[in-house]
Amino acid sequence: PTDLIRRHRVLTMKKPPKKKTRWFRWILTGLVVLLVLVFFASAGAGYFLYTQILNDLPDVSQLREYRPSLMSTVYSDNNEVVGKFYIEKRILLPFSEVPDLLIKAFIAIEDARVYHHGGIDLQGISRAFWANLRAKQITQGGSTITQQLAKNLFLSPERTIQRKSKEIILAMEIEKRFNKKEILELYLNQIYFGEGAYGVEAAAETYFGKHVKDLTLPETAMLAGLPKSPAHFNPFKDADSALKRRSMVLVRMYGEHFITLEQKRAAEAEPISLIRKEKYPDVSAYFIEHIRKYLMDRYG
Repeated sequence: PTDLIRRHRVLTMKKPPKKKTRWFRWILTGLVVLLVLVFFASAGAGYFLYTQILNDLPDVSQLREYRPSLMSTVYSDNNEVVGKFYIEKRILLPFSEVPDLLIKAFIAIEDARVYHHGGIDLQGISRAFWANLRAKQITQGGSTITQQLAKNLFLSPERTIQRKSKEIILAMEIEKRFNKKEILELYLNQIYFGEGAYGVEAAAETYFGKHVKDLTLPETAMLAGLPKSPAHFNPFKDADSALKRRSMVLVRMYGEHFITLEQKRAAEAEPISLIRKEKYPDVSAYFIEHIRKYLMDRYG
């Protein structure tokens, strides 16, 4: 019995680990340590690069004193508009005076998650990537409204990694200092719509001859579709492309539950109705130019 017990103990004892197992554990541990070191090194390098780029960027807090180039309007003594002077055709509009439907149109087509990100939207980038892959063409962009604002105000349009990095950092800095309403107000007054028009109020006047508060749903959707490519979607020059873009905006608005199916269908059925150009009373161009020179000499 004693021999049997000894044999049982010998058989049930754990065998010493093999050399191969020990080596495998050492290699695995080394790889984990290496990955941790690489992670921290990358994070450190990224933070250093971030601070270096940030130091070279403009201070976004200066947007508190946002003073864009505006349009000067010349009136006759009976209150008729007889001329306009501008470098950028823009009429500044407070956020409170922008119709809710227009805001929703821009959000739907440009940045559906505008209230849920801090300047960059990784989910939006992924969605745009797969949508473009399925369509086999660029139908959606991954840039947020804040990124577009940063690019328009502070950066050149060049397509480089360095410029994109600056855009992302500026967008995050803007989000830290401004709320969403302030960002949207800046964006809607800054962006270019083609035909010399900057901002939604000047665009509504240029294309439809009316104030932005008086725009219909089809007109609202057409305006919201212009900033992506004002030259390509210009309804004066390419009505078919403008209609396709308008339809895309309406589809996105419906998808975001901003409009009903009936509203979408009715708006899609509406033909484009444009005002070709502003008409002023017959006043001598020489006299208007005299006024412009007088204003320049006196006020700069």
